[in-house]
Amino acid sequence: MSLFFQVLASGSKGNSILVCSAKTRVLVDAGTTCKELVKRLGKTPVEGKDLDAILITHEHSDHVAAAGTLSRRFDLPVYMTRGTLDNLSPKLGLRGVTVFETGKRFEIGELKILPFAISHDAGEPAGFVIENNGMRLGICTDLGVATSLVKVRLAGCNGLVLEANHDVQKLNAGPYPPDLKQRIKGSHGHLSNEEACDLLETLHHENLQSVVFAHISETNNHPDLVLESCRRLQNSPRWECVRFELGKQDSPTPGIDLG
Repeated sequence: MSLFFQVLASGSKGNSILVCSAKTRVLVDAGTTCKELVKRLGKTPVEGKDLDAILITHEHSDHVAAAGTLSRRFDLPVYMTRGTLDNLSPKLGLRGVTVFETGKRFEIGELKILPFAISHDAGEPAGFVIENNGMRLGICTDLGVATSLVKVRLAGCNGLVLEANHDVQKLNAGPYPPDLKQRIKGSHGHLSNEEACDLLETLHHENLQSVVFAHISETNNHPDLVLESCRRLQNSPRWECVRFELGKQDSPTPGIDLG
């Protein structure tokens, strides 16, 4: 395989993505329980003992809850920005931390990783472009606005895991208090379905193979609303060869092999 990925969990209750080459296996985020992540890895080509590292996007609990337990159980290094580390509770008990800087590439085994800054209400959140053998996967799951930098970094990716957090009308009519609604819709919150599809319009290229919509809110969104929003893409001939999947909270998506 050149680059394989599988969204193990996606949503406000926990997030984790498996990314692999033939010889290197990493988790991007570990936001459920350790027991649940190990269980879900059992439905993939990789077991917990085969992992090489954990990459953390930011410090919110739905992205880090199991990072400490997993790192200790399988003796895994954990990679994150300084801002994320400074905002993590010591009680998480990470086995070992490597700090990276956004904009500076680093490698874990065969995987070349470029972290980039995103707009979210966290200490120093990051998205990732992960590359191997000419295949590139972009991961960008918690951001309030798709900045010019985000568009530049994600350009040319063969696979994308991209946030489609909420439907604006459903959010406005929903049970959240006004300040939380505003935070979600704000520039440091989350992308709506329409914003995600607008971003995809700018990122389309002939070698784009797969898109997984992630972080779909169970309260302020619905899979049918995500699909309805992206129907304008799917109805266009230039998108007919692109595979679309929806990230799920309660089960992994099918695995996707790029290349």
